Amino acid sequence: MTNLIGPRTLKGFRDYPPELMIPREHLLEKTRQVYRSYGFVPIDTPALEYTEILLGKIEDESEMRKIIYRFQDHGGRDVALRFDLTVPFARFAAQHIGQIGIPFKRYQMGPVWRGENTGHGRYREFWQCDFDTIGTTANAADIEVALVIHDLMKALGFERFEIRVNSRLLLNGFLEVNGLAGKAGLLLRSLDKLSKIGREKVVEEMTREAGVTPDIAHAVLWLAEVPEAAGDNAKILKLLGQYFDSRPSEKAKEGMHRLSELLEVTRQAGVPEDRIRIDPSIARGLDYYTGTVFETFLLDLPDIGSVCSGGRYDDLAGLFTKQKLPGVGASLGLDRLLAGMEELKMLKDEATAAPVLVVQFLADRLGDYQGMARGLRAAGIGADVFPELKKVGQQLQFAERRGFKVALIAGPDEFAQKVWKVKNLALRQETTVGEDQVIAAVQAIVQQKSISHG
Repeated sequence: MTNLIGPRTLKGFRDYPPELMIPREHLLEKTRQVYRSYGFVPIDTPALEYTEILLGKIEDESEMRKIIYRFQDHGGRDVALRFDLTVPFARFAAQHIGQIGIPFKRYQMGPVWRGENTGHGRYREFWQCDFDTIGTTANAADIEVALVIHDLMKALGFERFEIRVNSRLLLNGFLEVNGLAGKAGLLLRSLDKLSKIGREKVVEEMTREAGVTPDIAHAVLWLAEVPEAAGDNAKILKLLGQYFDSRPSEKAKEGMHRLSELLEVTRQAGVPEDRIRIDPSIARGLDYYTGTVFETFLLDLPDIGSVCSGGRYDDLAGLFTKQKLPGVGASLGLDRLLAGMEELKMLKDEATAAPVLVVQFLADRLGDYQGMARGLRAAGIGADVFPELKKVGQQLQFAERRGFKVALIAGPDEFAQKVWKVKNLALRQETTVGEDQVIAAVQAIVQQKSISHG
C-alpha cells in the first residue's frame, strides 16, 4: 500500500481559499484601475533572474543577500527568485529603453520571494503591485507617487491612513555633517528598523554593526525623533532648517526643498494635510534609494507595518546601462494589506464569484436552467447552475453558505406558467416574476446588495 504524503504548506507560505482569493482579486482590479488612471502601462518580467542582476547594487553584508532564494539551475547558472519588482524593472528599462523611450511609466503586479522571518501579515511569498516612473529627476514624479498612494488607499476602502515621507538626501546630509558619511548604509538600515525593534535595540545594532559610539547612535536617533519634538509638518521643517543653518549641507537643503514642495503640491491638489507626514525615521532599508522615500500606515492597525512603500532610486539602472535612468515609484504589499483588511473585518463574506445560483429542480429541464444562466451572463450577471439534482432546501443551504446573493427556482408549475421564483438569500424573501422579468429582478437585488456593502 502506498504511503500517503501529509498535505502541508511551507512555513511562511499560505493557501488562499475563495473567501480570501475573491477579495484579493478585487484589490488587484481596483489597484490596476488607479494605476491606469495616472497613465501607467503594464509590463511583466520573469520570476527568475541572474543573481548578479538582483544583487549587483546590494552590499555584501546586506541582509537581503541572506534572505533571497538563490540556487543553480540545470544549466549551472547562478539564479535567484526576485525579491522585489523594482530591480527587474531597472534591468527591463536598460534592456528595452530604445523601444519604450523616456520618461516611461509602468505598473507590474506579481509574486516576489524573501526567505525572512515571518510575522504579522508577513510571508515569504507575497504579491507586490508596483508603479514607477523612469527617466526623470523631476520632483513632480516624486509628488505623483504620493498622489497615487493616496488615491489607491482611498479606492481600496481606507479612510484612516497616513503616508509618511522622508528623503535620503536629508538623511545623508545629516550623516555627512556629523562625519558619518562612510557609515551611511549601515546606519540607515538600522534606523529603518526603529518602528520594528525599538530605540534601544537600534542603538545596540548601530554600535555593533556600524562601530559608532552610543552617543553617536543617539545623535542619529535625534533626527528620527524630530516629529515628536516638533509636531506638524511645518514645525518639523522649521526645526530641521534651524539645525542645518548651523551645519550647512546642500544634500539636506535639496531634500528639504523637495519635501516642502511635495507637501504644498499635494495640498493644492486636494489631499488632506493630515494624510501626509514628514517622518525622518523613514529610511527604507534597501541600498538603492537616493531621494524621497515613502511608507504608508493604517492608523487602525499600525503594528502591521507599511502597506505601500517606495522611493527614488536615481542610480539603480546604472548597473545595466551607461544611460542615466533615474526612477521613482512605490509598491503596494497586497498580502499584508489583505491580512490587515481581514483583521479589520473589511472583507465581504464571499466564497463564490457569481451572485446567482440557479437551482436544479427537474433533471429534464437542465437545458432551461443553463439557458437562464446564459441569459444572466449575457446581461453581465454571473450565474452558476447547481450540478446535481438534490432537494431544493439543500441547494439553498449551499447557496447561503457560499455567499450567493440570489437563488432562481423553477419547477413544473413555474414552467407551466412561464414564471421563476427569485429568492433574495440575505433577506430570505421570495417573489415570483415572469421569465422576461427575471434579469431585472435579479439586477435590483444585486445592485442593492452592492450599495449596502458600500
